[in-house]
Amino acid sequence: MLKAEIEKRELGMTLLPGTGARMLFWSPPATAVSIEIEGKGVFPLEKREHGYWEGVLPGVGKGDRYMVVIGDDKKIPDPASLSQPDGVHNASEVIDTADFKNKKGEWEGIDPADLIIYELHAGTFSPEGDFQGITDKLDYLSSLGINAIELMPVARFPGSRNWGYDGVYPFAVQDSYGGPGELSRLVTACHKNGIAVILDVVYNHLGPEGNYLSLAAPYFTDKYHTPWGSAINFDDAWCNGVRRYFIENALMWLRDFNIDGLRLDAIHAIRDFGAYHFLAELSDSVKELNLLTGRNHFLIGESDLNDNRFITPSGEGGIGLDSQWCDEFHHALHARLTGERNGYYHDFGSTDSMADAFNNAYVYNGRYSPFRKRIFGSSTRGIPGSRFVVCTQNHDQVGNRMLGERLSSLVDFESLKLAAGAMFFSPFVPMLFMGEEYGEEAPFLYFTSHGDKELIKAVREGRKKEFSYFADDREPPDAQSEETFKNSKLRWDFAGDEKKQKLLDYYKRLIILKKEHPALKPGNRDNVRAVEACDGKAVILEIDAPGFFTSPEGPQEISSNMAGGVKDEKGSSHVPEGKGEQEPGSEDIAEPGVKGAPEKGSTRENKIKYEGCGITAIMNFSENSIQLPFAEGPASGCSILIYSAHTIWGGKVNEFASLTGNDGMITMEPRSILVLSDLQA
Repeated sequence: MLKAEIEKRELGMTLLPGTGARMLFWSPPATAVSIEIEGKGVFPLEKREHGYWEGVLPGVGKGDRYMVVIGDDKKIPDPASLSQPDGVHNASEVIDTADFKNKKGEWEGIDPADLIIYELHAGTFSPEGDFQGITDKLDYLSSLGINAIELMPVARFPGSRNWGYDGVYPFAVQDSYGGPGELSRLVTACHKNGIAVILDVVYNHLGPEGNYLSLAAPYFTDKYHTPWGSAINFDDAWCNGVRRYFIENALMWLRDFNIDGLRLDAIHAIRDFGAYHFLAELSDSVKELNLLTGRNHFLIGESDLNDNRFITPSGEGGIGLDSQWCDEFHHALHARLTGERNGYYHDFGSTDSMADAFNNAYVYNGRYSPFRKRIFGSSTRGIPGSRFVVCTQNHDQVGNRMLGERLSSLVDFESLKLAAGAMFFSPFVPMLFMGEEYGEEAPFLYFTSHGDKELIKAVREGRKKEFSYFADDREPPDAQSEETFKNSKLRWDFAGDEKKQKLLDYYKRLIILKKEHPALKPGNRDNVRAVEACDGKAVILEIDAPGFFTSPEGPQEISSNMAGGVKDEKGSSHVPEGKGEQEPGSEDIAEPGVKGAPEKGSTRENKIKYEGCGITAIMNFSENSIQLPFAEGPASGCSILIYSAHTIWGGKVNEFASLTGNDGMITMEPRSILVLSDLQA
């Protein structure tokens, strides 16, 4: 009983064939445990080893309500409840898992390297605010081109409005979204539309209201403290029961609901100093499930530690997660575009940081962080780009702002296109946050619907204190107010709005390129080089198409870079971790101080040439236009995959008279991205 069963869920209430149910409950300190079924009596459980209590309950069926009685009078809902229809404080409901168990069908899943993720919140994504509302938008999502949705947490929380991180019943699906049956139908509908489903789960804490786990068993430990209080007990006495509880939960989502992958919230707050880390055990359990089912379920971690152990395979001494959110790509891009330098943005903002993000994913990869005042992070050398998920915005980076402003409220239209281009042409897995594809302007605010008056008061006071650094009299919107929740709903108002429709079309083009161009599939990053150029005004990113520079002697050095990569000891051309060096004679092209009148750069060996280069992306982060020298000859026949400042996005270079002049120069508009390739896409 110390480990979770891979093939089936065992904890909690399970209906038996014919009639009756089986109950398995974990409570090591209990002297007696029984189950009180409304209208049917009390059923005592028998004690088993390792703190488990078990029993068969004849006559119990679907729809029955029950409570767990510990000792003589301690009565709580089932910590492994599958349904809490009357709220987090009341009786659990017996449900038939056959009503929601998904069969594999013909769905084979999607290679994690091919994912284009769309993060959404079930309550604010659609006017309906439920799973059916998402299902009704699947045609839209399919036409956009994404192939995966990432649902913010759906575990039962108090009330009907919450981000989901206050969930207190990890096995129960939020009723206001439609419950387990509707979630199952959503997953099936997504798969029929070629869309994978990723679910955000929270294994670092539980919410404060309706959290009865500590009354049942030692689920928490005072050995460590987290921002939410005592840590979940993954390495203290009786921790095996806790580990089993959460691993069973993960396997249930993947096996029974046929969900493709899990996003693991804030894994840096999972405290475990045992020899076999909980996340490593979870990863191994998912791999066992994959062997059993023939599927490729995957795990994505959220961590701010820049620690490559989490995404290093277990066979190489790592934790074995499949990928992780890479916040530093977002920070580098956001700070460069907005000019914000408060908080952790203090460490970012330079174009050089943006180049480092393209090259290394972690900007701080073993270097000194002024914000943290210490050396921070680890190397990502040799780690495939498919193990990093990047974004221009997500629920955290938007919602944790006091006013919940999206990027569309902070930068101009051209900067939105530049940001999107930087994300999609990065060597990583892209993730959109709902509505960004058309420049949604509604904020995404922090909202709750707690029932505990003292907790409501504490949240209000805590948020005021959190944002007290503002010099003016602004206060954060009231998280408990229903208006705050309503104001966070997507408006879906792009029809008839020329700019929003144009941005939507632009996103569709970028997604097609990410899917179809062979150089853009995240993988080996030895073929990726990014350098700062034009006196810090631009970044030039080069990604070689697979096989372009392969020979019996190995990868060949590219001599045609604008500000080329440096040779390593083996002769490979790439920019190593940290700032890339320029080849001799290759100067940056300076931009003049007069806006709109760029200075022409040197026309010596720093011309952009195309002799088989897969992709070259030039990103102008400046508010002025810049000019770059462009080589003559075969280069004039290469393709422009994207030029964000042009009305038709892409085509042949020689068809873009507005870009190239007789002097062999390319003029780029402010805040724009230009992507060139020899390959047609």
